[in-house]
Amino acid sequence: MRTLVCALGLASAALVAPAHADPAATLREFVRDVKSGTATFTQTVTSPDGARRKTSTGSFEFARPNRFRFAYQKPFEQVIVADGQKVWIHDADLNQVSTRKLGAALGATPAALLAGGSLDGDFEISNAPPADGLEWAEAKPKAKDDAFQFFRVGFRGKDLAALEIVDSFGQRSLLRFGNFVANAPVPAERFRFTVPAGADVIEQP
Repeated sequence: MRTLVCALGLASAALVAPAHADPAATLREFVRDVKSGTATFTQTVTSPDGARRKTSTGSFEFARPNRFRFAYQKPFEQVIVADGQKVWIHDADLNQVSTRKLGAALGATPAALLAGGSLDGDFEISNAPPADGLEWAEAKPKAKDDAFQFFRVGFRGKDLAALEIVDSFGQRSLLRFGNFVANAPVPAERFRFTVPAGADVIEQP
């Protein structure tokens, strides 16, 4: 579940580009200033050896603290919702729901930033080399984490454009964002999850 939750991306804050790129500072500004938002995304997951790739698309919404909705639309439907107390994952094809307490699901993950986690308290933040026309900030968890090694956040100026996550097995997930609206009002009902009729529910510790 935490690997899925790690894919819950960050989003862009539409800000003026700085004279000298400092993506670590830009990431801190995003966490400080952007309290809600909506966006679309394209996610590419690459195996550790680079031989296999899977691509999916969808949308997400978030509102701090502790609420987000991440909806995969293609190739398979899946919804991930954090309602402030728990994280819910619904696989439509299987009609199966997994749920876990919010704190246990997030830990020191990229999703924790959306939920209002402590950036410098939980992560070591540094500037990574520019690549693909973007400036990148890198974050490594200070506590030992069995879900991922690090993540990188890519900015174009101060607009956040991408999120790359490398898990503990070396698998890479790259999300590229579009149509982001910073500080958009998101209705509270978007973060309420109702178990579909007939769905199997799995409670995880």
